[in-house]
Amino acid sequence: MDKIDTVVIGAGVVGLACARALAQAGRDVMIVEQEAAIGQHTSSRNSEVIHAGIYYAPGSHKARLCVAGRDMLYRYCAERAIPHQRIGKLLVAVDAADAGRLAALQQHAAANGVALSWLDHAALREREPALHAHAALHSPATGIIDSHALMQALLADAEHAGAMLALASPILGGHARREGMVLQLADGYEVLARQVVNAAGLWAPTLAQQLHGVPRETIPTPRYARGVYFALSGRSPFSQLIYPLPEPGGLGTHLTLDLGGQARFGPDVEWIDGVDYTVDPQRAQGFYHSIRRWWPGLADGALAPTYSGVRPKIVPQGAADGDFVIQGPAVHGLPGLVNLYGIESPGLTASLAIAAEVASLLR
Repeated sequence: MDKIDTVVIGAGVVGLACARALAQAGRDVMIVEQEAAIGQHTSSRNSEVIHAGIYYAPGSHKARLCVAGRDMLYRYCAERAIPHQRIGKLLVAVDAADAGRLAALQQHAAANGVALSWLDHAALREREPALHAHAALHSPATGIIDSHALMQALLADAEHAGAMLALASPILGGHARREGMVLQLADGYEVLARQVVNAAGLWAPTLAQQLHGVPRETIPTPRYARGVYFALSGRSPFSQLIYPLPEPGGLGTHLTLDLGGQARFGPDVEWIDGVDYTVDPQRAQGFYHSIRRWWPGLADGALAPTYSGVRPKIVPQGAADGDFVIQGPAVHGLPGLVNLYGIESPGLTASLAIAAEVASLLR
C-alpha cells in the first residue's frame, strides 16, 4: 500500500485551491478526481461571477469567506493574469413595493462589510436606459472571471509545488486507521493518507458515507437544485450585471455577461432528486416573464437554451439557505480529515479563503 501525506478528493475549484495551499505549505499532495478532466461539475456550470458578499448571514462562513475570498481572488487574478473584470452589478427593485426589501438588503450587506450605493429611478435611466426599475443598489466589487483559466492556474501552482493529479480515479471506499485514512481506488489500488480533504462537491456527503469511521450523524443529507441558463441572441443593452431581489434557493433569474460581452440569463431554481443537467427549452417561458419585469424590451425568441448547473444543497426545499460546512476533527473525531459540505455559491469566489481555512485545520 502506498503512503502519502495528503489526498484531496475532487478537482473542482475548491479542491484545486486546497491542493495548492497544502502543497505550497510543504505537504505531499495527491488530487484524486472521478472525472476525466478537472472542474466538470459545479465549478464550470455557474455564472462565473465574483460575488461581493451581499446576501449571506453576518458572521456565517459564506459571508466571511466570500468577502475575504473575493479580495484574495482579485489579487490572484492580477498576479497570474487570469482573465477577469470588476464589472459591477445592479440589484434592482422593480417597483416601489420592493424598495423596502432593497433598503434592508443594503443594511444587511453593510453588516458584512460590503458597501452598496443607492440609485434612484433617474440615476438608473441615465446609467442603464433599457432597465425598468424603481431603484437599485450598485455593487462595485462584483466581477466576472474565466473559471476554467482560474482552475488551470490553481492546478499549475499545485503541481509546481509538487502535487500530483489522478484523473478518472473515483474513490470506491475507505476506512479510518490510527495512521490515517485508507482509500480504495479502482483496480484494487489502495493508498494510506495521513490527511484527507473531501472536496467532492455534489458527491461530498455520499463520499463521506463510504468512509468507514465517519459518524453517520455528522453527514448531511445531499439535496440538489438545478438551475438552467439561456443565452441572449444579439448584443446586450446592459453594461453590467443585473440581478432582481433574491428568491428562495437562489438569487433570482439574473443577467450576467461573460468576458466576451455575451449576455446570459439564469439560473432558475428547480429542486430535483439527483445530479441531472437536462435543459428543458420550455423553461424559457418563465424566463421571459421574469426578465420582462425589469427589461420589457426583451424580444420574443431572443433566448436560446445553453447549459445547466446543480447546486450542492444540504438543506431541504423551503428551509432557510444553509451555510458552508467545513467540518474538521472537532466534529467527527477523525484526525486529519476535513469534509466540505454544501459548497454552492459563493464557493468559487470564496475558494482561496476556504483553502486557507482547510489548511489551518490540517496544521
